[in-house]
Amino acid sequence: MNKARNEILNRLHGEYKKKQSPLKPDFSSPIYHPLGKGLPALFKEKLEAVGGHVHICKSQDLLIDELANLISKLGPEVYCNDLELCKMLSQNNVPVKNESNIPETIKAGITDCECLVAHLGAVVVSSALKSGRKMFVYPPIHIVIADKDQIVGHLEDAYQLISNKYNEDLPSLISTITGPSRTADIEKTLIIGMHGPKEVHVFIS
Repeated sequence: MNKARNEILNRLHGEYKKKQSPLKPDFSSPIYHPLGKGLPALFKEKLEAVGGHVHICKSQDLLIDELANLISKLGPEVYCNDLELCKMLSQNNVPVKNESNIPETIKAGITDCECLVAHLGAVVVSSALKSGRKMFVYPPIHIVIADKDQIVGHLEDAYQLISNKYNEDLPSLISTITGPSRTADIEKTLIIGMHGPKEVHVFIS
């Protein structure tokens, strides 16, 4: 029995050794493939592939026009708790509300972001944003306003940016948003908007 067992193990070991590649991995090679296109265009492609909406505007004036057009379709229940964004929108006659207590009737919330990750089509947010956490979780529609300078290539670039910005005083929450909230935990049925917004709009100028 032992002889037969050893023969089998020896054959298995011989086959295993044959399949081992003599080549060693090149740990100096890049982890990611080249991005292949401009960061704004790549971000738009990736986010829209998962159901998000990206509005790339050539100027802030055009961004305001497109945002005002969207808000006019949503109605009066659009809120923004970032005072700087509220001031900018108010100066351009874009009607938004500002209240600390978000009502159940809210249709959309407007926030800024920490940055945008082109490789993933992801919006990076944190608890340190002036809009607060509720605005990118509770409203059925999340509207993000960002600059092209906030777009980075990969997730590690985003973490480095946040680390440089906050040093040792990191926000208690750092999260990524890639398209509308979705889950298929129950009966493998995909449900949009279960744990967050049903729509995500990103305006970039």
